[in-house]
Amino acid sequence: MEQPDKLKTINYSGIFLSCFSDYSEKCIHATPEHVLLYLYSGEQVIEDRNKKITIKAGECAFIRRNHRLMMYKNSKGNELYKGISLTFNRGVLRDFYSKLSKTDIPKKVSISDKNVIKIESRADITSLFQSLTPYFEDNVKPTDGVAHLKLQEGIYALLNNSDIFFPILFDFTEPWKIDILEFLNDNYMDDLTMEQIASYTGRSLATFKRDFQKISSLSPQKWLIKRRLEAAYVKLKEEGKKVQEVYVEVGFRNPSHFSTAFKKQYGFPPTEI
Repeated sequence: MEQPDKLKTINYSGIFLSCFSDYSEKCIHATPEHVLLYLYSGEQVIEDRNKKITIKAGECAFIRRNHRLMMYKNSKGNELYKGISLTFNRGVLRDFYSKLSKTDIPKKVSISDKNVIKIESRADITSLFQSLTPYFEDNVKPTDGVAHLKLQEGIYALLNNSDIFFPILFDFTEPWKIDILEFLNDNYMDDLTMEQIASYTGRSLATFKRDFQKISSLSPQKWLIKRRLEAAYVKLKEEGKKVQEVYVEVGFRNPSHFSTAFKKQYGFPPTEI
């Protein structure tokens, strides 16, 4: 692989390569998703609550979501820093959990309070990450199906490593509820009623409205209109599309309502873009 002059990150469907040649790179890590990191070369130092965890070449670590950590990515001698990480979003974990035989889930596993867990070197972990290197070295993006399989392989490797990962990976706080913003960002263009959105996210209408108040100062209807208008602006301004095709694409039923809402949000009609 050509050596970069600075930090370089490539993302293939939630599988990240980070590589750089300077001596040290400092960054703050606060990802909303769990991460499994494997270091090919160099060194990574993670500071968590006044504790330092050092990850060396050939070592692997699991980093829990929603924790603010300081990271130092260091070269070692002539070896530049190079690591690959797998990001496990809630959708992937929910899908995996739904297919698990519930008899395979261990009972009464104590929940670890560690935010960074070093993983014992095992054949399944090593083979997983070795199988990923050709994609980055040859700049060949794996298909979404292959990337999904690699993420599943990573989950199996963690579960085989220790039972402590069962309650960590499959703690959805409210197990049968789907993340509201994740669902709306994926489906804001669809013509759905509030009752349907509530049902699809695993809630009653009253619970949906209460949960939505925790994440936005807008009502669900106003949030949807704002999101649709933002998407319309991009399609008109950056993609050069026409108003007649855009208003339907983003979920409006008629051009008049679209034009009125657009002017109210941006101060000028969509035809002026």
